[in-house]
Order: sequence, then structure tokens, then C-alpha cells
Amino acid sequence: MASQDWFDKDFYAVLGVSKDVSDADLKKTYRKLARQFHPDSNPDDAKAEARFKEISEAYSVLSDPEQRREYDQLRAMGSGARFTAPGGGGQGGFEDVFGGVFGGGARTADFEDLLGGMFGSGRFGQTSGGFRGFGGPTRGRDQTANVTLEFTTAVHGDTVELQRSDGRPIKVKIPAGVADGQKIKLRGKGEPSPDGGEAGDLILTVTVRKHPVFKRDGLNLRVDVPVTFAEAALGATIEVPTLGGDPVRLKIAPGTQSGRVLRVKDRGVKTPKATGDLLATVQVAVPSHLPGEAREKLEAFAASLPDENPRLDLLDRARA
Repeated sequence: MASQDWFDKDFYAVLGVSKDVSDADLKKTYRKLARQFHPDSNPDDAKAEARFKEISEAYSVLSDPEQRREYDQLRAMGSGARFTAPGGGGQGGFEDVFGGVFGGGARTADFEDLLGGMFGSGRFGQTSGGFRGFGGPTRGRDQTANVTLEFTTAVHGDTVELQRSDGRPIKVKIPAGVADGQKIKLRGKGEPSPDGGEAGDLILTVTVRKHPVFKRDGLNLRVDVPVTFAEAALGATIEVPTLGGDPVRLKIAPGTQSGRVLRVKDRGVKTPKATGDLLATVQVAVPSHLPGEAREKLEAFAASLPDENPRLDLLDRARA
């Protein structure tokens, strides 16, 4: 950017802030305006794009303490000045502004070299965030990583400590209800900016270890519960495990079939938005061995039942 622009443009007015604005308020204002006029939010809008570049240009100067001091001093000393070409005889020329400072004889001096000598910064056509007018400080790059969680940690949430590739530890808050394969974005935990801008994000891909008893079904938890033939036939009250809590007691109705699902409200996965249930699937357990007397009694029981084939309906539907 030509040095003349530092006289022509009021960067404070561009951002709509006072000259004594704090660094925090300056950054807050810039982010708000940048989101509003960013080209991604205003496709094919030339005015918005121009406004975005203007905002970025102003912030790139005012956010740098050294450049902001130079800008303030320059504006205070030469407010309203205009340059003229050599021999142009115009008014308010370069010599009019700086003649008093240097005692004249400044006609052959390079303007930016003179400013570099005044403020000890050399030429200032560029900033660490790129050529002024084409964006502010550079955002750090995003990083990706994988994290493996225990089933209970994924369901209930927790704070875990991970190790970065450079050996530094990082604490990560795992939200309740995170699922296998889900991605978690940690704002500002990626690579730092090379020039004082916003750090990148750290994106974690979650792998959840399987549980020996429970399975996820959305926000519900599923568990298979074995019952004896007598409990299923006659009815009973049984205990069913819960994840991380005491067992609950469920009533099995007489004649309950294998595969029937019993629901326990609000004992599934709990998130800020909703809570799932615990779904207990009844599995009738058949004895693998019957002692002689038990076998005789079971045979007598079977003989007392009506002569029915429970598979007739299945066979009929298969033929159809």
C-alpha cells in the first residue's frame, strides 16, 4: 500500500471505533465486521468484498502496536496533507508537511525511507499478515487427531488428557453422548498463527470401545436380559443392570415371549437436548441339561398341553 494512503484513510472510522479503543474491543469489532462482510457470506457482492478488504486493511495496521503508533504519529503530524509531483507547485505538498521537521532539502528523499528513519521500522509496505489490503493476520492451520474412548466416558462425558505430537499435554472436555465416528472441534487448539492472529482448531475423530453388556441405539441403550422358562411362563420380577448405576427391577408378565422389549424411561444416554431410555430385550434361557426327575416332570407337562404347532402360521405365510 502506498504511504499516501496512511494520510488518506481513517482506519478508526473504517472500523467505527475511537482512537483510544482497547486491543480487546478492537479485535471484537473486527471479528464482527469480518463475519458480516466476508466474501463467503456475500457471494458475488463486489461492495461487500471491497468493504471486507477495507476492514482487514484497517485492522492489520491498528492491531499491530508498532504500526498503530506510527500511524497515529503520522496522522497527528500530517493530517489532511496531500503529495504533489515534483515541480507541480501544488498546495499542501510533501515539503509543506515535513519541511519544518527536516529543515527543508527533502525533495530527493524517498518518503518511506524517511519514515523508516523517524520510527525505526524501515519500509512498511507489507505486514506480517500479508500485503495490506488483502486480509488481516494469518489464522493458524487446523490439526486433526484420533481419540479412543471407553464406552462409559462417551455416554456420560468427561475431561480427558491427550498428548500432542510434540509431547505437550492437552485437556479435552468430552461432551455427554458423543458417538463412535463423531468429530469434536476444539476452537483455538490447533496450530498457532505465525503472526499473532487466531490459532487454528483441533479436530478429533472419536472411536468408542465396545461395552460387554450395553449397545448404543441413538440415545437409547440396549441390553439383552436372560430369563428362565419358568420366569417367562409364570411371570416374575427380575433385576436389570444400568450403565454406571444400580440395577432396576422389572416385572415380567406371565407368558412373556423371547425377544420382547421392556423399556426403562430416562436410563439411556443423557445430553443437554434429550435423554434416551434403557431397552431390555428378554431372552428365554433354555437349560442345556435336565436331571432325570426334572426331565420326567417336563415331559409330563408337555403331554398335558394342547396339541399345537406354533410354527403353522410361519409355514403358511412362507408358502404364500
